[in-house]
Amino acid sequence: MSRPSRFEGKIGRTVSDSTPWFDDPPHPGSDAPNIVMVLLDDTGFAQIGCYGSDIDTSNLDALAAEGLQFTNFHVTPLCSPTRASLLTGRSQHAVGMRSVSNFRTGFPNQLGHISNHAATVAEVLKASGYGTFCVGKWHLAPMEQCSAAGPFDQWPLARGFDRFYGFLEGETDQFNPTLVCDNHPIPAPGKPEDGYHVSEDLVDQLLKMISDSKGVRPDRPFFAYVPFGATHAPHQAPRQYLDKYRGKFDDGWDVVRERWFKNQLEMGVIPKNTKLAPLNPGVNAWADLSKNQQKVGARLQEAFAAFLDHTDDQIGRLVEGLRNMNELDNTIFVVLADNGASQEGGPFGVMHEMKFFNGIFEDGDAMINQIDDIGGPHSHTNYPWGWAQCGNSPFKWYKQNTHEGGVHVPMIIRAPGHIASKHAGELRNQFINVADIVPTIYDLVGVNAPDTHHGVDQLPITGNPFSSVLKDASASATNTLQYFEMSGSRALICALNDVTWKAVCKHTSRADYKTESWELYCLSDDWSECNDLARTEPEKLTQLIDLWWSEAERHGVLPLDDRLIELFGARFRDNSPHPSNLRYLYRPPMSPMPGQASAAIGGKSFDLTATVTRKQGDNGVIYATGTENSGLSIFVQSDLLIIDYNAFDKHTILESNIKIPEGEATLVAKLRRREGTTGEMSLMVNGVAAGSIKLPLFMRMMSSVGPSVAYDHGSAVSMRYTAPFPFSGKLHRVEIQLLSRQDAESQDVEAASEMSRQ
Repeated sequence: MSRPSRFEGKIGRTVSDSTPWFDDPPHPGSDAPNIVMVLLDDTGFAQIGCYGSDIDTSNLDALAAEGLQFTNFHVTPLCSPTRASLLTGRSQHAVGMRSVSNFRTGFPNQLGHISNHAATVAEVLKASGYGTFCVGKWHLAPMEQCSAAGPFDQWPLARGFDRFYGFLEGETDQFNPTLVCDNHPIPAPGKPEDGYHVSEDLVDQLLKMISDSKGVRPDRPFFAYVPFGATHAPHQAPRQYLDKYRGKFDDGWDVVRERWFKNQLEMGVIPKNTKLAPLNPGVNAWADLSKNQQKVGARLQEAFAAFLDHTDDQIGRLVEGLRNMNELDNTIFVVLADNGASQEGGPFGVMHEMKFFNGIFEDGDAMINQIDDIGGPHSHTNYPWGWAQCGNSPFKWYKQNTHEGGVHVPMIIRAPGHIASKHAGELRNQFINVADIVPTIYDLVGVNAPDTHHGVDQLPITGNPFSSVLKDASASATNTLQYFEMSGSRALICALNDVTWKAVCKHTSRADYKTESWELYCLSDDWSECNDLARTEPEKLTQLIDLWWSEAERHGVLPLDDRLIELFGARFRDNSPHPSNLRYLYRPPMSPMPGQASAAIGGKSFDLTATVTRKQGDNGVIYATGTENSGLSIFVQSDLLIIDYNAFDKHTILESNIKIPEGEATLVAKLRRREGTTGEMSLMVNGVAAGSIKLPLFMRMMSSVGPSVAYDHGSAVSMRYTAPFPFSGKLHRVEIQLLSRQDAESQDVEAASEMSRQ
């Protein structure tokens, strides 16, 4: 007779001489707090109101006033590594995420996902009896594994979350997002014309998850991880928020940056002796810009401010929802940013971010005619370097850099019961790293990270709990030695004899690691890295560099790796979704696919062959990729085969010069890359040539939104129809044959573009 593997009762011949035993599920205890962890994306140190800006972030400011505001908090310079460290309490390299999850390198420090030897906080808390929920941006699974085909072992539900609602890629259109619910893609539940915005949707879904859980199991606490898409590009917000900031930044980044810097000094979020770092290379004085550059630059900053303001209101809705459930005062609420403000907008900002990654650098004169689209559905904007550095005040450099502008960001913690009310609103100036958050949560909750999880030995937790700092403003920092690394750029912050030093090297791709120079700063009296002491303190610099190498070995940072081309090699391995013969075959119905799991047509010559059966009047999309801002759509309309090549609102449209006959037909679209950035496309119907046309711009990167077959998901690529415009005939199959792998130059450009975009 089979029995449960564990039974601690007694079994006799009858119930009367037997003793029952129940294996009760784990429970963290009746006083265990809820935990909410809100992660902002690409939000600089100065951009929240209580950190110096005049952007309306009243809800975040209120959380800080009711909790603690941390002024010396550091992260990694990029999103996926910060997320990996945040969720595990370990070094990002040690858990396999030195860069974005889109890449694998064949080394343990870049797996494209969090190592299974590092259980996430969701896995640990779930095993302790917590309900676990995630809404928002994941970006912790290899993107080639993020289609409906899976595998799903690195999706949120496999890494400890009971429920997930959000997107798996590094960014999404905020009005027309590519969404996943639990383990399956879903269409967005609304359209921008209906007032839909994904940030509002995320909070709606999370509050429902919490209500579902608490309504049935009021005794069980929950852990909610809320990584918003905001404020990563595209900067998009509802019209009323855009209107709110009209004209607010017309003074330009020099004046605004100085104002925010003075606010920071008055608020005490930076030491009184801090200097405002000089403008980064490539950032012009505002007065030196043309009038159109100023108008467009100010409008791009307005879109960012509106986006942050709107996100702040969604955080406020979440707080109010928890208050209405009587859960807020039993909730540890943490808000942080994943890295500093983004430099991906270039010197002038971008109307369509993909233009930047196609080597198209527009200034205000080129964008002025579309200025009223900025921040709305018909834009994919990012702001200029000048506004990004303003957002990182008082620091220099940006996201991707290991200088303070890339790694020194806001963090707020509201924790009733763990932060005495008399300390509410106080600042904490101790150095803290993102890896220190989870061990602090474990300490507060009374949970121990396991030595093994699901039979897998676990890496040690290397973060330093800072619970003592929550109780006492004078408590010593628990983290006194922290390394940083990103694509070969390195840094180390070290407290020696009550003096904090920083050594930092801004690496140039393919430069010699041995000969490139390091900088040295005494952060104790130079927070903004203005006074380089490398020449006057060479022994100290050597000491810190040696410490960096020691920490690099301890945390699995090595080998240093600044490659870009080779990072795309994973696409053609045997276990990838990319066939070695470059032939892709799709049969509808199919869910939308992420770009890295589908035929990579950007910048490449290819043939698309569709086999259909239709009658006269059957119309619809055969294949579409991208959005209304940029992309490609192949569709049937008025019995004609049509290609609409949307290169950033410049539509090159080719209609077949013969009609598609009734019955079964073979439809072919051929795209060819020609000299430079030009191209050509042509059509065939049942083997007969049906027209061709030149392409003035052959995009090497079309969109962050991947393709769909037999309909156009999201916003319509073509203005000739309204999405989804499903094919009303029978689409049997779509075959895409890439004609060759990219040449080295194109491959390098694509890799660099993808890295920059992420």
